[in-house]
Amino acid sequence: MAVNSVISWIIKKRIHQIDLFMKYPNEVQNELLMRLIRSAQYTEWGKLYDYKSITSPEEFRKSVPVQRYEDLFPYFDRMKNGEHNILWHNEIKWFAKSSGTTSGRSKYIPVSLESLEDCHFKAGKDLLALYFNNNTSAEAHRGKTLVIGGSKTDLKEGDDAYVGDLSAIIMDNLPIWVELKRTPSLDIALLDNWEEKLDKIARYTIADDVRILSGVPSWTLVLLKRILEITGKQNIREVWPNIELFMHGGVNFAPYRQQFENLISGQMNYIESYNASEGYFGIQDRLHSDELLLMLDYGIYYEFAPADEWNEENPETITLEEVEIGKQYAMVISTNGGLWRYMIGDTVVFTSKDPYRIKVSGRTSHFINAFGEELIIGNAEPAIEKAANETGAIINEYTAGPIYMDDSNTGGHEWLIEFEKEPLDKDKFDLVLDQELKKLNSDYDAKRSNDYTLKKPIIRCVEKGLFHRWLKLNNKLGGQHKIPRLVNSRWFIEELEQIKETA
Repeated sequence: MAVNSVISWIIKKRIHQIDLFMKYPNEVQNELLMRLIRSAQYTEWGKLYDYKSITSPEEFRKSVPVQRYEDLFPYFDRMKNGEHNILWHNEIKWFAKSSGTTSGRSKYIPVSLESLEDCHFKAGKDLLALYFNNNTSAEAHRGKTLVIGGSKTDLKEGDDAYVGDLSAIIMDNLPIWVELKRTPSLDIALLDNWEEKLDKIARYTIADDVRILSGVPSWTLVLLKRILEITGKQNIREVWPNIELFMHGGVNFAPYRQQFENLISGQMNYIESYNASEGYFGIQDRLHSDELLLMLDYGIYYEFAPADEWNEENPETITLEEVEIGKQYAMVISTNGGLWRYMIGDTVVFTSKDPYRIKVSGRTSHFINAFGEELIIGNAEPAIEKAANETGAIINEYTAGPIYMDDSNTGGHEWLIEFEKEPLDKDKFDLVLDQELKKLNSDYDAKRSNDYTLKKPIIRCVEKGLFHRWLKLNNKLGGQHKIPRLVNSRWFIEELEQIKETA
């Protein structure tokens, strides 16, 4: 009873704070920005852009240009090698390794103590606070939370710096009271070899009272299937009878949901969150909604670049107060980790302004526009979900890229799809996918008219495990690594074809 009373008090206190930023979003954001600027005014960056003289968000936008990873990389590199007071006033010794999905080079994002505690840890507590606030009869706190994270390795360049997946950095620094509720043990959770780690996690956690799962859907599925292989059980509820919640993020959950429902069996709750190495941005605060509440008090100040600005060297941005519902925006953030006007590459659409709720629509680099069709992930995912639903298919992974025009052929799109369960009628699957893309995207529809510019898409089934092999060959197994869904060139399709030929 005492534990429940403490949990209830903590939840009520935090829900009150969330209510406040929902009620006064612009005031909270403007005050936060000025705190960030004051904190960094004596850093090398703060002196370069005269932070002492900045007194408003408008002055901030005029003074500091929008940054991309390549712009800030020299500063990150110096910090990684032990220099201090560069972008942030306090020492930074953690660096989240983020390869992105289309870049071969690893990226290293600084993680300050403030961003760890006031953003990532705070978000983890908020996930549970919002869940318990919506489910007064929930019993998840009585059992264990199985967290599927990445790995951490000591940096060779610095004396006291660490690099790894953000999830590993978080797990390595969890307070003891959280660590007691987490499984598996830290030595297993932080293993480098992903395949070895999954097997050990499965064997270690089988006997635990796991009630919460947390991880990227694709890798969580691999773990659940391995557990069923080891135990010989028919479903996960036979292994963990009290399981009730999956906290997921990183990729669109819709293509995976049916597999989770089949594997787990029985009543299960699902909560999505929107996090990245750069920060934690949104949480699904209502169980039966696919919108995410934009979290405004995590030490992150938001700006938004409209679609026609994405490719500009210094794109114009608007404030939270100026956004419009239904429009595509690229997120630009300034954070308590020393990221200043940083364009992270993610795109969002606002579904509400009171409070501010969003849907993640894709990335500025994830699109196909070889022929003016402007196909984005926000078109592809509902279209492929519709095609799967109408043909009884279950999809593991997919990607798409352009087929270029030549002297005798118009252009088109090629899709490579790995099915867990193939469609009952492949021709119908292809037809529905094409038709839905036409409905969702007028540019695609126009280019497909009479096959004038775009011919009917070529949709190929690939063998199970192909995408997994690509990840393994590129040292991208596990963690936050994801498959590029839409690529505006053929490099990824050609790499997959090479793997098929050498198999």
